[in-house]
Formats: sequence, structure tokens, C-alpha cells
Amino acid sequence: MSEEIQVPIRSDQDIVAARKKGRELALSVGFSASAATLVATAISELARNIVLYARSGEIQVRSIELPQRKGIVVVARDDGPGIANVRQAIQDGFSTSGGLGLGLPGVRRLMDDFEIVSSPGYGTKVTARKWLL
Repeated sequence: MSEEIQVPIRSDQDIVAARKKGRELALSVGFSASAATLVATAISELARNIVLYARSGEIQVRSIELPQRKGIVVVARDDGPGIANVRQAIQDGFSTSGGLGLGLPGVRRLMDDFEIVSSPGYGTKVTARKWLL
């Protein structure tokens, strides 16, 4: 049976809440403390991007169970301005906010599967999965 949490993201407090709930869910699925922290870090980065670029959105975290493996899927969704050049946005060091450009590339490294769908004017959806080894 899959568990799911949804956290509306509008502020730094929401980022903290999403991170905490995601870590707790990862632990309940069977991830180690260090692996659960990686999931929480990815959630934090995705939620921070929502606050920074879109002002509001949502983080969904749910457990997934397939015949051969279990894991966590994180979906970050917003109706913000979208990303004009996704390929550029997932390159290390690229930032439109003056930051270090570690957010999306970092999430891609922390998680096992990563996909992003975005269109200028229509928002962004990032789906990332982490599998139990």
C-alpha cells in the first residue's frame, strides 16, 4: 500500500515541513537515515525553487512498490513562469537567481531517476525517484 503526502509550498516554513515529512516517509519505507536525508535534501531544493521562482506550488511525496523494488517518488509542481531552457537549467553552475546553480543538478545527482517538464508561461513539474537498494 502506498503512502502519500502533499505539502503546499509558499514559504520557507513550507520548505521545512515538506523536507521533514519527506524524510519521515522515506524512513518508514525502509531507507537508511543517510538515504532519507538525501531524499529530504532533494525535496528542500525543489521546494526552494518553487518559492524562489514560482512563489507557490506543491510537493507530493509517495512511496512506490513495484514487484522487484520499493522507493520514494517526489513530484514538485508549480504554475510559475516555467523554464525557457531546461537543458541549461540542469547544468552545474547555471543560475538565473545569482545562486550557485546547484539546485536542479543537485537533485538529479541525489536521486536515481529525474525528469523535468516545463514550458514558459505554464509552470514546471519535476519528478524524481529514489530506490531502495
